[in-house]
Amino acid sequence: MRLEANKVSWSLMTKLPLYLAGAAAVAAPVSIAACQILMGATAAALIGTRSRWRFPPVWIPLLLFMLGTLLSGAASGHFRAGFPQYKKFIVYVMLFLVTSTIASMQQVKWIALGWAAGAALSSAWALNQFFNKYQDAVEAHQDFYRAYVGDRITGFANHWMTFSGEMMMALMIIAALVFFAPYKQWRWWLVAAGALVSVALVLAYTRSMWVAAAVGGAYLLWVWKKWTVLAIPVFAGLVVLANPFGLGERAMSAFRPHGEIDSNQHRVITRRVGWEMIKAHPLLGVGPQQVGPQFRNYMPADLSRKLPEGYYEHLHNIYIHYAAERGIPTMLALMFVVARALWDFAGGVRRIESGAEQRWILHGAIAVILAILVGGWSEYNINDSEVLSMFLAVLGCGYVALWEADKTCLR
Repeated sequence: MRLEANKVSWSLMTKLPLYLAGAAAVAAPVSIAACQILMGATAAALIGTRSRWRFPPVWIPLLLFMLGTLLSGAASGHFRAGFPQYKKFIVYVMLFLVTSTIASMQQVKWIALGWAAGAALSSAWALNQFFNKYQDAVEAHQDFYRAYVGDRITGFANHWMTFSGEMMMALMIIAALVFFAPYKQWRWWLVAAGALVSVALVLAYTRSMWVAAAVGGAYLLWVWKKWTVLAIPVFAGLVVLANPFGLGERAMSAFRPHGEIDSNQHRVITRRVGWEMIKAHPLLGVGPQQVGPQFRNYMPADLSRKLPEGYYEHLHNIYIHYAAERGIPTMLALMFVVARALWDFAGGVRRIESGAEQRWILHGAIAVILAILVGGWSEYNINDSEVLSMFLAVLGCGYVALWEADKTCLR
């Protein structure tokens, strides 16, 4: 009896990393504190059970990115100031926790359903926030657009850009589940969750995430039924014409900004300053966490010293910021991680037979990558721990699908 009990106990112990990693991945769009606590517990469980770690093929460029970050910090003369970025290396472990513990599409399915549920709950809370903010503006006789742009909905996140990045990725996964997954019993619930997340994402007023979601969504619609791609410009046109809650006005602000309240000029300036930093320090950048403190030192002479209202601690562009902060080689190392994952998943979709279960997560991961890359032109999105954690978990699930498909082919 004691032997049987020990066997059961050890069996449960060996499954512990799986449960903890799945919970960590699902927690990413709900609570970053819970996510990171669960990540630490997963790593401890993997070590405690002497489980084998599985490394996806992007681990070498990811390691080079980390080494480049450390070299940049050492060369900058402000190594200690870069500690927040060195600490963020822990977040990248999410990729390896997922690939080392998740082993089947059944497990990937439950993580994806968890993302859908978490995103739906966060969106529901965000819609409550929106209603309250709208009512407050009406009661105060304020112009809603101007009152809202600087204080938008955040759901369970701490900022509207974080919230929008998470909802954008969740929406891509939900759409992939609806269009391509064989789980018909979940379909209508997923459609309802997707509708809730879509409304919240639109009401977040984040233009860059709108465009990013449109690109990722266009990919999924094209693969599903090509003609449905037309729904995107039709929907956008109707929103602009109807202008509910100022949404059309917000969309048009990309071309006709409301002065400094919209960030158009602010982003132009951050890109120009970033380019000056890159020209001055192409190999190692100005150093981690040094963009903000050194921003004015690299302002072109034709710019006024009085800057438009906005956030200047980063450059609102992943390509320019990483190159300016850590050097072009380090930026390219990180972009190679993303590009390699995109290449691997696209190759998997081509070689895995139609109807195979693995295809839905590969399509979803491709859509997420495309959305992240497009959104990254206007926002420093993958330096955000919440967004980064979920993004890496998606990549991890994509590699699990590839490995399972390869095993199936070898049988």
